[in-house]
Amino acid sequence: MKTLGVIGGIGPESTIEYYRYLIAAYRARKPDGSYPTIVINSINMRILLDMIEADDRVRMVEYLVGEIEKLAAAGAECGLLAANTPHIVFDEIRRQASIPMVSIVEATRDAAKVLGLKRLGLFGTRFTMLGDFYPRVFSAAQIELVVPKADEQTYIHDRYMNELVKGAILAETRRGLLAIVDRMKEQEGIEGLILGGTELPLILGDATDQGIPFLDTTRIHVEAAGASVW
Repeated sequence: MKTLGVIGGIGPESTIEYYRYLIAAYRARKPDGSYPTIVINSINMRILLDMIEADDRVRMVEYLVGEIEKLAAAGAECGLLAANTPHIVFDEIRRQASIPMVSIVEATRDAAKVLGLKRLGLFGTRFTMLGDFYPRVFSAAQIELVVPKADEQTYIHDRYMNELVKGAILAETRRGLLAIVDRMKEQEGIEGLILGGTELPLILGDATDQGIPFLDTTRIHVEAAGASVW
């Protein structure tokens, strides 16, 4: 059994969920009463967000690789970034990190392929919805991604950063997000929705009445990481 390393804190609420899901995933694989060895490095989200907002990719890579090396020094043999947005620079990070890294985007693509989905909506931070890292990975599998309209992106990003990251789960926001899903289903023909922010399952993870599957990237990432180390 390998030791798994987690870069957390981006944000703290979803890092808690990662830990819970990792323990549950391990116990499902090995119901012998044992527990996995996990090293968590909870970083300062504000430092990383400043780099992302400035589009300073060189510093982002340097910073995250440095934090990953702390995991390696603590004994981690495989790692993950417990968030979607930092995958903006995942390819560069994977090349430079001294331990293998599990991609949340690649894991989600594989999950979509299993479900046979060809046209998916994508929710997340503004950086995720406007970035090329999701479309690049999914287009290679002939899966089309659709992002919300500009005003909807602003709404999602605002609620994400000012509510969900801080642990505020509001019924009004849930209704607003689901209204966007309904519009995209009716007007854009999406067959499913990627919850491309690890806080989004906190508010939409139990949504079952929209008629399309929601891909919980946190759970998908955990399963992929578990398969790599356990």
